[in-house]
Amino acid sequence: MSINFYNEMYDASGAVRPHYRAYADWLAATPAEKIARKRAEADIAFHRVGITFAVYGEEAGKERLIPFDIIPRIIPADEWTQLQKGLRQRVKALNAFLHDIYHEQAILKAGHIPREQVLNNAQFRPEMMGVDVAAGIYAHIAGVDLVRAGGGEFYVLEDNLRVPSGVSYMIEDRKMTMRLFPELFSRHKIAPVAHYPDMLLENLRTVAPHGVEKDPTVVLLTPGAYNSAYFEHTFLAQQMGVELVEGRDLFVKDDTVFMRTTQGPQRVDVIYRRLDDDFLDPLAFRKDSMLGVPGLLSAYRAGRVTLANAIGTGVADDKSIYPYVPDMVRFYLGEEPLLNNVPTYMLRKPDDLQYALDHLPELVVKEVHGAGGYGMLVGPASTKTQIEDFRQRILAAPEKYIAQPTLALSNCPTFVESGIAPRHLDLRPFVLSGKEIQMVPGGLTRVALREGSLVVNSSQGGGTKDTWVLED
Repeated sequence: MSINFYNEMYDASGAVRPHYRAYADWLAATPAEKIARKRAEADIAFHRVGITFAVYGEEAGKERLIPFDIIPRIIPADEWTQLQKGLRQRVKALNAFLHDIYHEQAILKAGHIPREQVLNNAQFRPEMMGVDVAAGIYAHIAGVDLVRAGGGEFYVLEDNLRVPSGVSYMIEDRKMTMRLFPELFSRHKIAPVAHYPDMLLENLRTVAPHGVEKDPTVVLLTPGAYNSAYFEHTFLAQQMGVELVEGRDLFVKDDTVFMRTTQGPQRVDVIYRRLDDDFLDPLAFRKDSMLGVPGLLSAYRAGRVTLANAIGTGVADDKSIYPYVPDMVRFYLGEEPLLNNVPTYMLRKPDDLQYALDHLPELVVKEVHGAGGYGMLVGPASTKTQIEDFRQRILAAPEKYIAQPTLALSNCPTFVESGIAPRHLDLRPFVLSGKEIQMVPGGLTRVALREGSLVVNSSQGGGTKDTWVLED
């Protein structure tokens, strides 16, 4: 059975799509040896800058370069306008949901989401009940993963609301493309992305605690140099001009957070934290955490500091809650969702479980709390043994899994060892919520470099592309 994959650059007849024509003409006229030379230049430059990531489970200290593909993913202006509307709507509804479940719980009382799905969720934080966060915003930074199916329509694959990463690669990919091929930017009107750190800083300043009117102090809290996204933490802190701190650099006194400096303690108003809830405060969560700040939850509950993202946002990006996001849009906003979910089977439901077990070779099955492309089964790409092993895992704990049809993810021409070939990709726009909801045009395009692979995560061998949103 042949699957109809949507190609970003070519239509079904093989003709170049209108928004790719100028690029396709340039590519056809550029000698192959120049392309090869520029690709090698990109690898050397990325190594020099240190754009690497650590892979958990591999030998200590081993880091990899995230492969960068020089053929951009191009999105026409009108398509981006529609995506942006859908992203704003979705993130607005998710923030309303988070406020609601930590206050009135109206959506649970109305029966739209089973209470136990939320209240028994490992990411639900009872400590946040009744806490009024600054401006009512929980997910200040959201990374929403979009995929395009065979018919050309976009679907939301998942919402990342805890500590979404990857924005540094979006910015560095653009810098690299401009450096290698400046002539392309005179042929195209491409919306800029370099101002993201400025937009992020301004966004964080607008959600400072009540009473902090002037020049709030913002810091970026990192778990430290051994974290897989440490490059991004240092990059964003440097680009925003804020201090990069670890837990030991901060302390709490009188429900106020201070940073140790050579001039003495300095009050901290906003913490952009890249640290999971469990490790934030050893007095409230994991007692063995050496990464957090004792007393941080108390200061947060007192309204003396803003955490971005808020504690407890993870319940809204859990895969068991994902199927209900369209209901959230209708319930809180009174609107029909502009972005569709992928159809999802919840295996805690007997009928959905039976369907999934009968169709495992056709489905993608994911762990509810899984991330990074781990803990999942891609049925069409799995052996009979792998499928049967996974069947036993599902039967042992069906509530831990969801299943989805295997989407015909769109592909885009990509440079691989054998030359130019189509590879599957997704798109992660970064949505900022402050006084208003903003985003830079485009986002991070991740590409599965292995032939036939549908898993785009860098930890699973994926790479990235520059993402162009055309301005006309």
